[in-house]
Amino acid sequence: MDDLAEFCAHGGRVVAAARAFGGDDWIDLSTGIAPWPYDHGGHDLGFDRLPEPGELAELEAAAARAFGVVDPARVVAVPGTDLALRLLAMILPAERPAVVRPGYAGHAAAWGQARSVAAHTDPGDADLLVLANPANPDGRVTPADQLRALAQRMTVVVDEAYADPAPGLAAEASDRLVVLRSFGKFHGLPGVRLGFVIAGARVTGALRHLLGDWPVSSAAVAIGSAAYADRAWIAEQAERIDTVGTLLDLALTDLDTIGHAPLFRLVRTRHAHRLFRHLCRHAILTRPFADRPDRLRIGLPRDGAALARLTTALMEVDR
Repeated sequence: MDDLAEFCAHGGRVVAAARAFGGDDWIDLSTGIAPWPYDHGGHDLGFDRLPEPGELAELEAAAARAFGVVDPARVVAVPGTDLALRLLAMILPAERPAVVRPGYAGHAAAWGQARSVAAHTDPGDADLLVLANPANPDGRVTPADQLRALAQRMTVVVDEAYADPAPGLAAEASDRLVVLRSFGKFHGLPGVRLGFVIAGARVTGALRHLLGDWPVSSAAVAIGSAAYADRAWIAEQAERIDTVGTLLDLALTDLDTIGHAPLFRLVRTRHAHRLFRHLCRHAILTRPFADRPDRLRIGLPRDGAALARLTTALMEVDR
């Protein structure tokens, strides 16, 4: 297990995988990020200047339209939702926070004193609840009416990193129901480091104060504004994700798929860590889990060649 610790922390450790297992031309299926990036060629990325306030407002307005939020003032651009979680922990102090587990490690990192609760269970006397919807790594969805009911009792922070292109709960966000959206996963550009927090006036005001005048880069503003306005590309991306997801399901037929989200699948096998190593020897990186040694998360292959390589590697597994 010790040799896998680095890969259990986060996805995307291709350099470390190549160092540990050798090989080149790696296929990274570990991150749950769309393997087809939005083509931002032709846009002025503005690296030679600071973002203009009006341009930032246009980005937040474009995101608001994409999320179904009527008032763009409720949408705050952030340099990635991982940082936003840590800032929200400062803005939303809680005496009895709870985090739904299993889930994204960043939730527990932000609210370090939080106790863990299982999905779809009552969090009891918690005064703040953090969860992902759809969940990571198993893709489970918590019904919107359940989250709205919880927000009557406590502050609920809903991480919708994998919700795109669905509208999710962003339109209903408030200071009691705070929603986070990620740009990079659906648009295939995690390095842009762009996300959004949707909330009421108190939370958004405090967040803007902490972030200052230039919360995201000029490049993030330019790319995000163009991408959210490109409705045709969004529809094409959604179709690609659905089509390749179906093909991935066929490749995983001999495995027990226990979790499903548009951008990844979760499989269960007694020998998940052995399967991880086997795939690494074929230069295919997936995501293992330290606390769930019988599970492996597998993202979408970029093209037919990557899918064929995964299929062949899975056929060669000694079961």
